[in-house]
Amino acid sequence: MTQTDLDQTDRVAGVSSNPSSASASPPSANGQPQARPAGQTPAGQTMSLAVRVTSARLTYGGTCLFSDLSLTLEAGLTTCLLGPSGVGKTTLLRVLAGLAEPEAPTRVETSDGLPLAGRVAYMAQQDLLLPWLSVLDNVLLGDRLRRTRITPEQAARAAALLERVGLAGREADRPATLSGGQRQRVALARTLMEDKPLVLMDEPFSALDALTRLRLQDTAAETLAGRTVLMVTHDPLEALRIGDRLHVMTGRPASVGPALTPPGRAPRRADDASLLALQAELLRRLDA
Repeated sequence: MTQTDLDQTDRVAGVSSNPSSASASPPSANGQPQARPAGQTPAGQTMSLAVRVTSARLTYGGTCLFSDLSLTLEAGLTTCLLGPSGVGKTTLLRVLAGLAEPEAPTRVETSDGLPLAGRVAYMAQQDLLLPWLSVLDNVLLGDRLRRTRITPEQAARAAALLERVGLAGREADRPATLSGGQRQRVALARTLMEDKPLVLMDEPFSALDALTRLRLQDTAAETLAGRTVLMVTHDPLEALRIGDRLHVMTGRPASVGPALTPPGRAPRRADDASLLALQAELLRRLDA
């Protein structure tokens, strides 16, 4: 695998091979990285990070996807973004991930005043697991790409995350032995292992069957609780089950509509009557 291949893998899989932007712990007195307890972030980072996009503009292939677009991600909440295909939802995620360059006068501001670079985890629709690595090593992919020595503490944390997503005992297995839902659970554990204050999710469950999708929605809602998350989805019920703030993106150039706030805490029951009523409202906004 060439360095170009590695760079492509880390950018798409949401991990960074750049040591300067890594979330790995600072070195100890003997020069080796110190392990960080699960859930604890390195100095200068916070899991309660608010992000505000204002006056966003981007043109692709001669078409203005959005202009003067604004969106606020509230700290510690999951924001879901819905909209028709091709409206620019994934492009907006790529702007936040640093994978697409917006045009002036786009502004991306954080609540702590620091840039987002190196502080974003990206979970794509495909699990992007490396088939020659074990499940555990796939969760530790970020450290492997950064050529960081994997300590026993880091390996233990990765194993704990696998247990948290229901894959205890599968650490040594190869991805080919896993079902589609299990592979996405590994991808979720890898995303959590990166321990970034902003998590971007681009239709991560859309390729799964209905029952597996519901189960993984529950897992995601529970494991991402308290983090700042932006998730793109085409499924109104999925957004209502796990989102705290729901926005619809429509038009050309696209704009983001006002937030819809589901009642109660995620994950919500799929047969909740109040969600079914809100689903009708979301469909109305999508069709407007």
